[in-house]
Amino acid sequence: MHEDDPRAAPNAGDDLSGVPVEALDRDSAARELERLAKLIARHDIAYYQRAEPEITDAEYDALKARNRAIEARFPDLVRPDSPSLRVGAPPAEGFAKVRHAIPMLSLANAFDDEDLRRFVAGVRRFLGMTEEEPLDFTSEPKIDGLSLSILYENGVMTRAATRGDGETGEDVTANARTIGDLPKRLSDAPARLEVRGEVYMRHEDFAELNRRQQQAGLKPFANPRNAAAGSLRQLDARVTAQRPLRFFAYGWGELSEPLAQTQFDSMQRLAAMGFPVNPLMRRLNDVEEMLAHYRLIESQRALLGYDIDGVVHKVDRLDLQARLGARANAPRWAIAHKFPAQTATTILEAIEIQVGRTGALAPVARLRPVTVGGVVVSSATLHNEDYIRGVGADGRPIRGGKDLRVGDTVVVYRAGDVIPQILDVDLSKRPPDARPFVFPTVCPECGSAAVREPGEAVRRCTGGLVCPAQRVERLKHFVSREAFDIEGLGAKQIEALHEAGWIREPADIFALRRRYGPGQPQQLANRPGWGERSARKLFDAIDERRRIPLDRFIYALGIRHVGEVTARTLARFYGSWRAFEQAMRAAAAMEGPAWEQLLAIDGIGPVVARSVAEFFAEEHNLAALQRLLAEVEILDVEAPAAASPVAGKTVVFTGTLARMTRAEAKARAEALGAKVSGSVSSRTDFVVAGEDAGSKLRKAQELGVRILSEDEWLEMIGG
Repeated sequence: MHEDDPRAAPNAGDDLSGVPVEALDRDSAARELERLAKLIARHDIAYYQRAEPEITDAEYDALKARNRAIEARFPDLVRPDSPSLRVGAPPAEGFAKVRHAIPMLSLANAFDDEDLRRFVAGVRRFLGMTEEEPLDFTSEPKIDGLSLSILYENGVMTRAATRGDGETGEDVTANARTIGDLPKRLSDAPARLEVRGEVYMRHEDFAELNRRQQQAGLKPFANPRNAAAGSLRQLDARVTAQRPLRFFAYGWGELSEPLAQTQFDSMQRLAAMGFPVNPLMRRLNDVEEMLAHYRLIESQRALLGYDIDGVVHKVDRLDLQARLGARANAPRWAIAHKFPAQTATTILEAIEIQVGRTGALAPVARLRPVTVGGVVVSSATLHNEDYIRGVGADGRPIRGGKDLRVGDTVVVYRAGDVIPQILDVDLSKRPPDARPFVFPTVCPECGSAAVREPGEAVRRCTGGLVCPAQRVERLKHFVSREAFDIEGLGAKQIEALHEAGWIREPADIFALRRRYGPGQPQQLANRPGWGERSARKLFDAIDERRRIPLDRFIYALGIRHVGEVTARTLARFYGSWRAFEQAMRAAAAMEGPAWEQLLAIDGIGPVVARSVAEFFAEEHNLAALQRLLAEVEILDVEAPAAASPVAGKTVVFTGTLARMTRAEAKARAEALGAKVSGSVSSRTDFVVAGEDAGSKLRKAQELGVRILSEDEWLEMIGG
């Protein structure tokens, strides 16, 4: 997609991407996490589903890194829709869907030496290990291809599936059987073995394929990764069979019995079964060895004959991997150490202001088009007025600030955004008539005052529902991929139907067929750009989304500070819309048991709690909700698949645990379906007390809450 396409800047009005993480306050951090969640989700669709990435891997990784850094600084702001909690994109139409018994997780990223050192230190800290205790890792190239899962039963390939969204992929069994690198039968293998790896294409094979494409008058592929992904996802396996696909194994999923006790030995066993394992994989003893191997692989990158975009490091011992477990979408025991991004120089031709759904005024740079990493760039985020001026409200220089002016020669990089960022400005080439940019104090959409609250980096329109930009952006959020995900109802359609007066609030979307379907005076089929078939498809797509999981519904409401992560946290805690709505109505007064319970939820801080309470305190919100609830059905949160004595129970950990760290204890409890709370109340089911437990233990005793020792807790959950 060309960068001046308005679709390339979803939620641009809340763009804070140029503000350093350490300079964000809580409100701006929450808004930035929301923006990143939407942006990364969009790129997941382009990459995993359409096999047409719009940004480079380095740019994508930088987005993920920024998201991760903000979440680390404000852990209570982690959103239910956080990219940290999801993988890839929903499966495309045309293939049967396969639900992965064990989710296919993505990897957290490291972008420099310090990131890797922090990762290793974090592993030791989580496990409670000292620096002197041995901790081995494996390191191998990160192949730039398409993840594939292949299931073997009694040595026979029975199913192959793409990663999809990490939970559900596409059944590409027939296509996988055409890949020569994959053994069709195994010997000396577990009865049930799911091998996972990367499908890719070698450079020489890619060049030959494109030569054949051009000879046939067909469009050539953009790069080997796209070619591999497009080839694997052919509906006709005969087409796939003609494509030179290759495979490297990197791990496994389901197993009827262990392969070995370590990652390295397990991979060697897969190699003995006939699976290609990258020859550059090594077992290493410490961070310095890992960094040295990273640099060795980077130096050989151009000579490998296939694309890689980094090095993957994994904890070697499988028992430690099991203890470390995973976050929502990434294991704690592995990290991808990525290679650096690319830059280009161009001219800043104009600065424009866009308004987001929360009223934030976000400046966008219009650039003289330039190619960066194979993509034409004509826009860049400018974050906020302080970033443009290079100084904060107090007159002090801010980190990352540029003193940017129209006419400047700037260096841009695509380090993780659809709209790239400006890395530097060449002051020696500044035109003599360049003037400082004057940030507007009124909204360019509705003319309302645009104010900047003390401590905030963002200026906001005060127009609220009067401002058409905010209303439209909220509707766009409602139908976004992470929310209701209504096929065929994107940004352009929302804008057009809102302008026509047909959609003013979410409930109107579900009334479109009744109001503007066949037989009505005004019909969608008669509008420009529509016809009977396209209108019917949209109505059907809307009806397919009348049933929605609780977490997606909460996220769709567009409550400030409530992203995907937070929405999922709330959904898991309350379990049903009925319970959630009743609790939030009670919490709207910001006092009493319901308010205290909301504040006590692990991962929900006072900023989020106040935002949710304020939403349910507004009568016009409640009225709009009732109209919406008449149109949709909200699904309860599914109970954990495995029986667990603590599923649905509220647990509080206090004191120092001897056999695991607090982080490990919380992670294991949540994995078993428990609700981890940060404070004790009459609704608490268990308090797990370690040594030196203080006020929480005393309160549990006062309330008569059941108190467990660490050993009793471990016995309850199965050790």
